Amino acid sequence: MDNSTGYGIVLVTAASREEAEAIASVLVESKLAACVNFFPIQSVYTWQGEVQKEQEWQLFIKTDLSQFSNLEAKIHEIHSYQVPEIIALPILAGSHPYLQWISEQVNH
Repeated sequence: MDNSTGYGIVLVTAASREEAEAIASVLVESKLAACVNFFPIQSVYTWQGEVQKEQEWQLFIKTDLSQFSNLEAKIHEIHSYQVPEIIALPILAGSHPYLQWISEQVNH
């Protein structure tokens, strides 16, 4: 990932509320994320050749994308999925005070 991309939201799905909360806590406590929101979603996807329909928890992880590699590695350490969703979306614009707050919360 290009380290110059700035701030972003990383999307991750988890199997349960407990797992979502555990991932969120570890990322914030490790200063890899400034804030994580999570909520229940319904997912339909193909896994090992079969269509799955599952209740999951979607995490919205606000971070400095220069930390993406470290954040991704930490998620892989603690996630129950063999292939977890870990995708980053850039924040193209945002309130300067909020973006500054993200910067202050995330290790560089």
